[in-house]
Amino acid sequence: MMKMRRTTLAAAVAVTALTLAACGDSSDDTTTETAETTSEETVAEETEGGMEEEEGGMEEEAEEVGVGTIVDVASNTDGLSTLAAAVGAAGLVDTLNGEGPFTVFAPTDDAFEALPPGVLDALLLPENQETLAKILTYHVVPGSVMAADVPDGEVATVEGQTVTLSTADGVTVNGATVTQADVIADNGVIHVIDAVILPPDVDPAALTAE
Repeated sequence: MMKMRRTTLAAAVAVTALTLAACGDSSDDTTTETAETTSEETVAEETEGGMEEEEGGMEEEAEEVGVGTIVDVASNTDGLSTLAAAVGAAGLVDTLNGEGPFTVFAPTDDAFEALPPGVLDALLLPENQETLAKILTYHVVPGSVMAADVPDGEVATVEGQTVTLSTADGVTVNGATVTQADVIADNGVIHVIDAVILPPDVDPAALTAE
């Protein structure tokens, strides 16, 4: 009888030990899974936070970087090197680097070359600086006007006289056609044109007369 009781007690102890062991294993698994989940969530939050900070920094950096002034953009745009040189020769760099805004109708290199023979060379001479400045400012309109907003009619220029704008067949200024529109600068916009427009009181022939 005592033997049976001992056997029964031993069996009970064994069952209890197995139960406790199983509970311990389950608890350990649960603890491990919880720790792994918490670790993964923490890493994900840190990664997302880091990406948001990095993106924010990139946006701030993009906002701080400009494309340059009218002079900068003209100097770095293919086909406008003659205009950039003329702006320097006319003493207008500081003006067109100013706050503005300006809308510049910019003749291409080919447009300057199409002037009567000898006129471009004469305009670049120091003694003709005032005339060159007059011609160039005749290509500049106050304000920043995108091609889609160009009005039809007479518009005053920085030079003081008016030019005639038209949108009947693309955008034209005094008959010169805009071949490349909306070249953005920090202090305005450039519209590239295919001809040099001259103020009514400038006689190109007088520039080459002996």
